[in-house]
Amino acid sequence: MNTIQPMELNLNQSGGSLSVFQQMSQHEQVVFCQDESTGLKAIIAIHNTTLGPALGGCRMRPYASEEEALEDVLRLSRGMTYKCAAADVDFGGGKAVIIGDPHKDKSPELFRALGQFVQSLGGRYYTGCDMGTLPEDFVHAAKETQYIVGAPEEYGGSGDSSIPTAHGVIMGLRAVSQFLWDTTHLAGKTFSIQGLGKVGFKVAETLLAEGANLFVTDIYENSIIELQKKAETLPGEVTRVDGKEIFQIEADALVPCAIGGIINDISLSDLKVKAICGAANNQLSKDYLGGILQQRGILYAPDYIVNAGGLIQVSDELYGLNKERVLKKTEAIFETLMQTFEAAAKQSISTIEAANQVVEQRLELRKRNNSFFSHQQRPKWSIK
Repeated sequence: MNTIQPMELNLNQSGGSLSVFQQMSQHEQVVFCQDESTGLKAIIAIHNTTLGPALGGCRMRPYASEEEALEDVLRLSRGMTYKCAAADVDFGGGKAVIIGDPHKDKSPELFRALGQFVQSLGGRYYTGCDMGTLPEDFVHAAKETQYIVGAPEEYGGSGDSSIPTAHGVIMGLRAVSQFLWDTTHLAGKTFSIQGLGKVGFKVAETLLAEGANLFVTDIYENSIIELQKKAETLPGEVTRVDGKEIFQIEADALVPCAIGGIINDISLSDLKVKAICGAANNQLSKDYLGGILQQRGILYAPDYIVNAGGLIQVSDELYGLNKERVLKKTEAIFETLMQTFEAAAKQSISTIEAANQVVEQRLELRKRNNSFFSHQQRPKWSIK
């Protein structure tokens, strides 16, 4: 395993170079992980441990550059801090990214190497699956570290976290529907879904079963074909569209379930929807876009509230998993969003501002509390 190397990264729009330390100025720790024998190149970012040890999944993507991977992991780990605070769980924000193609570069040895790096952090960071990784991948990582969550149930974990995540998105869409149209029913509504991965596909299935009509796009053609076959026996309809076209569809809501940063100055001008509510992390490339969405009359459901179902499950696992408790806490996403929408309307601010206010107040109030050591003392499952 190699240690962090000094780097200069061109990540600011003015063209200058920012050092890693400048980029991570709001983060507690960033660890660059390399294992030449397995091909592992990963970055672990710990944003904030005010509420407890950092918790966040590990995604695997063929990033175009190390700079892009670093920018992604810093944004994602910050988002996890806000997600943990909004969901009221005693964990802080962290994230890991692996640079590589999840369809070509995975191996048991690569995830064991990742596990060694996670273990070296001594409980400051817990991880599990995310975009491009599966619960089964972390069976291998768990042979090297006790700080894994969301492994398959047969290995003592809580299983597929995409199930509660997708359920949380449906709760979010019901809240949007309630706020805009005074009904939680989704039948007859039209949704444009970007991304049919583990979460997006489950969301799409549920919407079709309820009688909603979908416009969908995904980089993998097979996912679209599979959904179209499912739709043959369900009341809803599926229409395939190309990538950028998804932002131009006239629909009731856009449901982003792929990469972050998809709402930007360019895509925003194309939007013809009444709301945005999906599973993707960091959907707004900049928070100020929340204000522009508000001005345009587009209701934005803050992503870190909507997609908290998976977090709720894996955090609950560390206390002794109770599926009924997970379901109840995930369904509370509906009420949290309703409170956020109402607070934003009352104060004439954007929904992301309203959500951030609650999170930042909670972080400030809990600075004196530290559950890190109580987590450290909990026995963890392990694979021999």
